Amino acid sequence: MAAFLGIVAFFWPFLVAPGKFGSNYAPPLIFGVLLVIVLSVVISEIAEGGINSKALAMLGVLSAVNAAVRPLGAGTAGIETVFFILVLAGRVFGPGFGFTLGCTSLFASALITGGVGPWMPYQMFGCAFVGMLAGSLPRATGRREVALLATYGSLSGYLFGFLLNLSFWPFSLDPNSSIAYLPGLPFTEQFQRYLAFDLATSLGWDTGRAVTNFICICLAGPAVLTVFRRAARKARFQAAIRFAPRGTMEEVPDTSPTGPGAAASRTT
Repeated sequence: MAAFLGIVAFFWPFLVAPGKFGSNYAPPLIFGVLLVIVLSVVISEIAEGGINSKALAMLGVLSAVNAAVRPLGAGTAGIETVFFILVLAGRVFGPGFGFTLGCTSLFASALITGGVGPWMPYQMFGCAFVGMLAGSLPRATGRREVALLATYGSLSGYLFGFLLNLSFWPFSLDPNSSIAYLPGLPFTEQFQRYLAFDLATSLGWDTGRAVTNFICICLAGPAVLTVFRRAARKARFQAAIRFAPRGTMEEVPDTSPTGPGAAASRTT
């Protein structure tokens, strides 16, 4: 539900009638409400056992790692080092984990680097969608999986830029411009204007982000996937405990060297 509302809030220039929702404060206000919803979902999942202590610890560790890795790129020429971990973690731990990791890692990074501002909720949900979609990719193994993730990482670089430009496009240009947001236009014409704006303003930055994601996933993807999957196996719940009537016996094969093929009895 939070992801659906986030999509609606991103694409409000194409969905809402002009004059009803066009102020500068309305989009950040909606994202503030969405953050409360996401926090409520996480708290309720913790209370009901949907997110256990091990998954919560993994979420905290990866959020800290992402927050520490992000300043290495600093967005210079579109180079972003935060997305490849999101893609790989979403692939291993699932779309829900990837969505939450995108929100928490960008929030932690903004607090560390002083990047708190009206753009922060947009960045959080943009990364959340990147992690969520990574967890929804089709199954693959070996080199095919790495190639799939690298290709998706490249596309996610363009997807992130496409979404983030929606946060300021309606307010950043002169209405007389041919690529500016103009309330009242049909959806197709409005969307063509936005595509022209996106290509003209951020294609170079998005390409740098896409290339960075592709290289990082190709180089570090196999090793990081192995580490994440090993951690996922180690963090599994214990096997369910089953009770049987007292005194029942079952025969189990004895595989010890001293008695090959022998049968030993045990009480369950």
